Parts: sequence; structure tokens; C-alpha cells
Amino acid sequence: MSPNHLRTDLELLSNWIQPSSHVLDLGCGDGTLLEHLRQQRQVTGYGLEIDPENVTRCIAAGVNVIQRDLDEGLSDFKDNAFDYVMMTQTLQAIRCPDQLLPEMLRIGREGIVTFPNFGHWLARLQLLRGRMPVSRALPYQWYDTPNIHHCTLRDFEALCQKLNIQILECMVVDPEHKSSWGMRTFPNLLGEIAVYRIQRCLET
Repeated sequence: MSPNHLRTDLELLSNWIQPSSHVLDLGCGDGTLLEHLRQQRQVTGYGLEIDPENVTRCIAAGVNVIQRDLDEGLSDFKDNAFDYVMMTQTLQAIRCPDQLLPEMLRIGREGIVTFPNFGHWLARLQLLRGRMPVSRALPYQWYDTPNIHHCTLRDFEALCQKLNIQILECMVVDPEHKSSWGMRTFPNLLGEIAVYRIQRCLET
């Protein structure tokens, strides 16, 4: 990952995080996002990460981290414990995303979710050719991918509707986290990575 790619990604998500918020990052990797938010937005919070090497990197960077398999759920956390719960490029690797999304919004006031869009035109073209898609946003071969639940923007939005989840904002970007007029006009066809800000639907 190049420095420019990283800075753009962090800036994109940081714009949705209010200063001094309490944040939980699901699948936090090496803690780079949490460290950035701590420095730039003065946030507090934790990361959950299953990979031992990434946990070690988080600790070395001074990031609060808990080694945890997200498929075990979030039952240890109290309702409304966080302002934001983030899950970046992890949704597609979760065994039961339809169970984890409501849990995110049980413990957090808002959720931020990003995932590769399986509806992108290049993925569709490769499927028409009889091959599983491989692209910048989907770099794995079918036999070594950690992804088990590919979805499109329309799939995700249909799931949100089913789960009574409100979509506050949506962006589509390329792997450099840049957008364009075409992506904004035809997001499910031209967007490679989806970025959503969500919350529980308010009861009426």
C-alpha cells in the first residue's frame, strides 16, 4: 500500500468521525487507522484483530487492541458503548454479516462499513468469461481468498433494509479511494469499493 493511497483512505474515513469520539475498529489490522484518528481527531477506543502479527504491531504503536475472532460476535460489549464502530474491508470475510451488522449498531451510535463491490463492471466481465473475478479491489484467486461473502452495493442495501438499518451516506471509490462523475452516476457498475455510514432506523 503506497503512502498516498493510505493518506487518502484515512482522510476519507476521518471526515465521518467527530473529534474526541469513542471508536471501535473491527478487524483493525496493524492499527494504522486508529492511530491516525487518535492523532488527528483525538479519538479513544479499541481495535479487534485476529492476526497475532497485527496485534503485535498495534501494541508497538500504542494502539489498544483485543485479539478476537469477529465470528464470535460482540456480546462482551454493552449497548451504546461507542460513538462509531468501523469495519473496513472485513465484511466479506465474516461468516454471518447479517448478524454482525445489527451488533455493530447495538454497541455503536453509527457504523462505518467498507467492502469491495462485486457488481463492478470488471467483475461482471470476468464472470461472463467463466472465471472468478480478480482485480485491484479483489486481488485474491478463488482458492486462496479470505472472502466468503461477496456482495454488490444493491445486495448490501437490500440487507440494510431487511435489518432495519438506515444508510446515512454512501460513497464509491477506486482502490486509491478516489471517486469520479461516472462512479457517482453508476455506483454499482463503476464503483470498486463501497463506503457506507449507517445507523439503526429511528423508531416512529
